[in-house]
Amino acid sequence: MFETDRISKLFWRGVVAGPNGCWVRIKVDRNGYSKTRLAGKDALAHRFTYQRLVGPIPKGMQLDHLCRNRACCNPAHLEPVTPKENAARGLKAKRTHCPQGHPLTPDNLVGYALRKGYQDCRKCRNDRQTAKRMEKRNAN
Repeated sequence: MFETDRISKLFWRGVVAGPNGCWVRIKVDRNGYSKTRLAGKDALAHRFTYQRLVGPIPKGMQLDHLCRNRACCNPAHLEPVTPKENAARGLKAKRTHCPQGHPLTPDNLVGYALRKGYQDCRKCRNDRQTAKRMEKRNAN
């Protein structure tokens, strides 16, 4: 038996069916990603299955979990995207309000933040700038 066949057999032994058609490895890291051990090193299971069943991950791309389940290693639930797109699609990008409770609507988002793919509350930014100006004024 080839070494790669042995690795595959060991890998698939630890995969269980999860919700919504997800494939989940039993071993999950502290960030919620399924892991496996390859050649004595920990590896992310979703990258292993994608490369094994679909092909190489394009250079400079990351795999986005379309199912939003980090533990999933089903290649049908994975899409290669740029790091910027992956961040924009992330759970933090889905927030509806900033930590201070202001709505994150298009008119309350700072323009540079939108271009960079993250959310920054215009009201909070204005409050920070006003506080800095007042601090500077009181120091003189």
